[in-house]
Order: sequence, then structure tokens, then C-alpha cells
Amino acid sequence: MLRKDYLVRAIEEITEMLGTIVGLKQQKKHPEALQELDELYRAQFRLNSLLLGTLSSKDIAELFRSGGIIEADRLQTLARLLREEGDLLLDSGKTDEGRMRQLKALHLFLEARQHGADPSLWQLDEEIFSLMAKLKGCPLDPDTERMVFGFAEDKGRYDLAENAMYRLMDQQEMDVHEGIAFYERLAGVAPDQLEEGGLSAAEVQEGLAELRHRL
Repeated sequence: MLRKDYLVRAIEEITEMLGTIVGLKQQKKHPEALQELDELYRAQFRLNSLLLGTLSSKDIAELFRSGGIIEADRLQTLARLLREEGDLLLDSGKTDEGRMRQLKALHLFLEARQHGADPSLWQLDEEIFSLMAKLKGCPLDPDTERMVFGFAEDKGRYDLAENAMYRLMDQQEMDVHEGIAFYERLAGVAPDQLEEGGLSAAEVQEGLAELRHRL
């Protein structure tokens, strides 16, 4: 209970500070907004922007492991701040740095979700979909791509899952058998549900036949 109360208070403080940061962004006061974010990193996580820019997504996630368990809600809160920093950097013309922050935010949101994060805390699924759209066309590392694959299938966005699957196969990070298993799962989905998810039953059968032909 004490830990939950602490998290609630932290979220309230962070939400208030994010309002300030958004206001500074609207006024084009990017250095001031980035400084506020850096102070948030330090106050809430004992981290800083420079360190977060240096560490890999996997290394950042490991910092939130306690007793063998990922502190998923704290991790998704950090991801929310990284996403905000990415938006700020992009808005100030620092494209490469901004994209890197967004890529890390996407990975950490997905990692947090896999470890049971509360999806209502920061509208987790919406954040993931938003970042996926913003990063369309940007290469993802295989670990992030595989989580995108699982997330998209879980949320019924079968078209996005299929795209991730083929990207993984192109990188030789997923074998044909896994692709066949994906299409076989979709073959059991109702046609109207498939259509809502961006694929038709015919496309599923075509994809399944094409992958079986590769064996």
C-alpha cells in the first residue's frame, strides 16, 4: 500500500510538471523545457538525460529490476518522460536525438506492458500505437520489433503484426515456422474480425501458402 501511495503521489507530481513542460514547449522555450525534464529524471529516478541517451533500452529496463521483477509502472513512467523528451528534441530540430528517445520510449513502453504495467496509468496502449505511427519507416532493433509483433497481434491489428513479422524474417530474426504459426492462428479468427484488423481471410491463406512454399 505504501508503495502504491508513493507511485500515485509521484504520478501527480510528474503530471503537474509535464503541464509546465508542455507550456514551455508551446512558447518555444526548448532549453528550459529540457532542463525541467532533466530535473524530473533526477528527482524521480536518480537518472539524467545524458545517461539515458547513452544507455541501451535493455540496460535502462534492467535498472528497474528489483528482486528479479521489473517495476513495470515506474518503467512506463520513465518511458512517458522519454517520449516527451523525444517530442521536444524533434520540435527543436534535433531529429536524430529525438528519434532515438522515441525508439527507447517505444521499447520501454512495450517492456513495461509485458511485465504487467497498469495500462490506464499513462494510456499505455495509445502511447504505443502513437509511437509506432511516428516511427513508421524507422528501423527497430529486433527485440523491439518482436514486441511490436506480439503487441499488434494481441490488440487485433493483424496488418501491423504481419508487417513486423516480415521485417523480422528479413533480418533473419524470425524463422518461417513462426510465420506459419502466426498465419495458422489468424486462420482461426472470424473473417469480420480479420477485416477489422486490416487483413482479409484470403490474404491470410495467401500468406500461409507462400510461407509453406518456402519450406
